[in-house]
Amino acid sequence: MRRIETLDHVYQGLDALCATDRRLVRVREVAGEVPLRLSEPGFRSLASIIVSQQVSRASADAIFGRLTGLVDPLDAEGVLIAGDDIFREAGLSRPKQRTLLALAEAVANAGLDLHHLCRLDPADAMRALTAVHGIGAWTAEVYLLFAAGHPDIFPARDVALQTAVGHALAIEPRPGEKALIKLAESWSPWRGVAARLFWAYYRETRGRDAAPIAPVSPSPA
Repeated sequence: MRRIETLDHVYQGLDALCATDRRLVRVREVAGEVPLRLSEPGFRSLASIIVSQQVSRASADAIFGRLTGLVDPLDAEGVLIAGDDIFREAGLSRPKQRTLLALAEAVANAGLDLHHLCRLDPADAMRALTAVHGIGAWTAEVYLLFAAGHPDIFPARDVALQTAVGHALAIEPRPGEKALIKLAESWSPWRGVAARLFWAYYRETRGRDAAPIAPVSPSPA
């Protein structure tokens, strides 16, 4: 697996996508800057994704900021010793508290290595992540996309991606998960760059931050 770790890798992927699917040339023109958005693998990165589920970017940033201030460093051990009052003060819902605790338990006591997962085949990594209570496919895919830098992950459950692809390619109603998975197959092996492209397109056409938007109920988290 070639990790997407520089903007040059993103540009390479965009060039390949536009050569394969000419519809994406206009999408790229509208999208403008397509950011790298690479994060450091590990507990903190995955915790940030869990916090961001089903809330606005502003709310997620505020909650995560409070959480990192209360649990410092934000790691598995810190979460396991944090009490319920700290989670409530941070503004975490009960399901997200349970997911963070389950993740912390898996990392601290069950041998889950979030760095090693980034080097695995995506199917194996997905199985390991979704085995943790509360972590669904969307959360696992976003982690592999941005922490592992996987070049061929496309979170088809993502509401912003469904909206952006539907708008850009004039598909009404917007494609659902199954339709988007099938559509994105033609963008392999650069589906991770295609996801970045359509999030940037969403930003430009909707006037909103292009952060991934979880489906309404991807998991108990």
